[in-house]
Amino acid sequence: MKIDEAREVRTTCPYCGVGCGVLAKVAANGEVTVRGDPDHPANFGRLCSKGSALAETIDLDGRLLYPEIHGRRTDWDETLDLVASTFSRTIAEHGRDAVAFYVSGQLLTEDYYVANKLMKGFIGSANIDTNSRLCMASSVAGHRRAFGSDTVPGNYEDLELADLIVLVGSNLAWCHPVLYQRIAAAREKRPDMKVVLVDPRRTMTADIADMHLAIAADGDVALFTGLLAYLGQHNALDRTYITAHTTGFGQALFAASALDLAGVAAATGLGEDELVRFYSLFAATANTVTVYSQGVNQSSSGTDKVNAIINCHLATGRIGKPGVGPFSVTGQPNAMGGREVGGLANMLAAHMEIENSEHRDRVQRFWSAPAVAEKPGLKAVEMFQAVADGRIKALWIMATNPVDSMPDADAVEAAIKACPFVVVSDVLAKTDTVRHAHVRLPAAAWGEKDGSVTNSERRISRQRAFLATPGEARADWWIVAEVAKRLGFDEAFSHPSPADIFAEHAALSAFENDGARDFDIGAYAGVDAETYEELAPFQWPAPSQGTPLWPAGQAGRPEGGVQAGHSSASTRFFANGNFYTPDGKARFIPIRPVPQTRTNEKFPLVLNTGRVRDHWHTMTRTGKSQRLSQHLAEPFAEIHPADAQHFGIGDADIVRVSTEHGEVLLRALVTARQRPGSVFVPMHWTDQFSARARVDALVAPITDPISGQPASKNVAARVERFAAVAFGFAVVAERPASIDTDYWSLARCAAGWRLELALEADRDWPGFAATLFGADAPGETLAYHDVAGGHYRFARFAGSRLTGALYLAPRPVAVSRGWAVEQLSADHADRRGRLAIVAGRPGGNSVDRGAIVCSCFGVGANQIAEAVRGGCVSVEAIGATLHAGTNCGSCRAEIRTIIEARRLHAAE
Repeated sequence: MKIDEAREVRTTCPYCGVGCGVLAKVAANGEVTVRGDPDHPANFGRLCSKGSALAETIDLDGRLLYPEIHGRRTDWDETLDLVASTFSRTIAEHGRDAVAFYVSGQLLTEDYYVANKLMKGFIGSANIDTNSRLCMASSVAGHRRAFGSDTVPGNYEDLELADLIVLVGSNLAWCHPVLYQRIAAAREKRPDMKVVLVDPRRTMTADIADMHLAIAADGDVALFTGLLAYLGQHNALDRTYITAHTTGFGQALFAASALDLAGVAAATGLGEDELVRFYSLFAATANTVTVYSQGVNQSSSGTDKVNAIINCHLATGRIGKPGVGPFSVTGQPNAMGGREVGGLANMLAAHMEIENSEHRDRVQRFWSAPAVAEKPGLKAVEMFQAVADGRIKALWIMATNPVDSMPDADAVEAAIKACPFVVVSDVLAKTDTVRHAHVRLPAAAWGEKDGSVTNSERRISRQRAFLATPGEARADWWIVAEVAKRLGFDEAFSHPSPADIFAEHAALSAFENDGARDFDIGAYAGVDAETYEELAPFQWPAPSQGTPLWPAGQAGRPEGGVQAGHSSASTRFFANGNFYTPDGKARFIPIRPVPQTRTNEKFPLVLNTGRVRDHWHTMTRTGKSQRLSQHLAEPFAEIHPADAQHFGIGDADIVRVSTEHGEVLLRALVTARQRPGSVFVPMHWTDQFSARARVDALVAPITDPISGQPASKNVAARVERFAAVAFGFAVVAERPASIDTDYWSLARCAAGWRLELALEADRDWPGFAATLFGADAPGETLAYHDVAGGHYRFARFAGSRLTGALYLAPRPVAVSRGWAVEQLSADHADRRGRLAIVAGRPGGNSVDRGAIVCSCFGVGANQIAEAVRGGCVSVEAIGATLHAGTNCGSCRAEIRTIIEARRLHAAE
């Protein structure tokens, strides 16, 4: 491929588990644009705000481009030799369990496969775990208990065929927007379709819900055991399916019946009338899909929640058929691929079981490995505890940021800092984890990677490279294989390409598989590099018997959303039983709800952590996009008005949220969407973007006893007002070298950065402003001081360009953020315009868009309100006028809220 040749490459989005197809177009001048792939059966051309902004995240700013040892640039040979020799020496001196890998759902399947193969088959330890432990481990455990395998039974198509969709612990509108839009579109075509949202918060997903059950934290087990009892009491069971294809129903129903309706109401915080409405709707609706995500999984009772949901579907025979089933939607782009290759510490490759001696023998023979690990390794929380107490002495972290994402994150950071040898493979030179690495390995990023991923409906898609790998960055699989060779395993790791690894992975899935294992992609065992390059998305199972290979360009858009080459029946499991248990029958799991109350007098609130619409994980990618930083630009604590009043907190105050493990400072967002007695804090902000906002430092290392998944949704906390004497807002052209304030939050914006500040004590404000703007930079500073009132404003200009503006006040600054940000890009030769900046108000013909609502098109709340005043009284009308809500659609609920607010205002 010539470097000046324009091209468009089919690839896959690197964000959530929806697995959307992306067309990345590289112009002859190197400019990259992205759009949804209309032929990809996961999204049919749709992209969310994050996917739409991918081209804004691929620059080399902040990239780790060369191997480093103790901060010193070196070369690959020296670095890899050190990694291999240190791991080898550690194993020789302390045993194979003294080393560990902590990997990621951001890895491609080929990366994951090689890392798992090295650790479990050649080092001989199972101490490899993944950040998928933090999001989907309870689903894995629940599937295995019920089905005998980690099998997702259904397809995305079922979301469009269902008559009832129950969304449990899932803010689908923000976390999986493309699936949300598929449901919304189906509902518009079939108005009788019903949606029930089960979530403590009234999230934007409630916009399409017919019923919102504002459940108490961890009330889901009681909700669904109560549903099972209701189904039994109201003759809503599929006795034929139960008898033919399941075991243990009597015990499960007996356990569920121990809790009456009043008991369910007490455990869930819901009214008995609400419960009966939901239960009767579920009982009466044959085509029901229950979609669940982190609100179910991230719990100390997560596995029981999963099985309580599955029990209800088995009891009604609602599994494996069009428009029905329990459906786990995954959080990361390749959490499923990691599960397929054995990336979890308690699994073997190809969905085989590490506890099963026949499976271990099979894998060992296939790999010609010296020794396959004989027992499960340490799960994520246990792993970092072992790092802390010295049992693990050499740790390799790949493509993840545990200093921010692990529970008890301060303790995790201390453990990593004290570990004798830490290797980190990453894309960025500065993250909260990379800063503690002895060895830093530059990894390839999205756009440079070449391999495959599996989405939530078991669809395998290719991620293809369309950019040259910069500096000396390398693919993760190559890095791991090179270390393996230096450990003496040359032959087993002499992979020439990701195609060769994928072919081996496929061959292992089919090896001695007579149908007794669910994961089988044997049709691709002989794939060559050319066919792999052209591979179209396909769903497994794809066994070798008669399954065609479907190159891109031949598959087309399949009829009904089912991948060409596979019948609808072949891509759903369990309609006729055939579970992966010894007797081929599903297992009902008897479940008795156990109270999960953790609050007390000192910590009276329930802390719930999660995602926002436009950011992802720890912002190493989305933090690069100014577009994605406009909607919610700083960390916040969402608090119910009654709680805010009780604790003396006003809207936009800075608050201290504390638990037994730490404290953070955040902006208060007072809203009735929050459940009373609870506080919600997003997980994304790190020390790279805020002063003290690493919320997982507050989360206790409490885990589900079966899955090992942390309980990130139910943490005892307290909230108190931070006594700031000054609040500030600034825009600056260059990122400040340091920010010396008690609270700060930094976000990219057009032509620079925006900054929120709060301080407990006054400062030398002119000196503070000079430091913030860059004291040595030439230019003119205009200032306004109201010393008595505590108001200070500064604006710095270099020629006609604004290089910084700072606004300080004793209360949260009222300056329009959107307008101020735009001044960094404007021409300011006019003196009157400069004074308007100092005044903090748009002057002349300046337009203030207001807070950004639609990130895709940069449409603000003021623009939407003005359009409503002009006669746009529907979301569709706003879309036709401003384009807002017409791309990913995840802002449509907010647009509707603005319309309703204007309507109420007009009626007053």
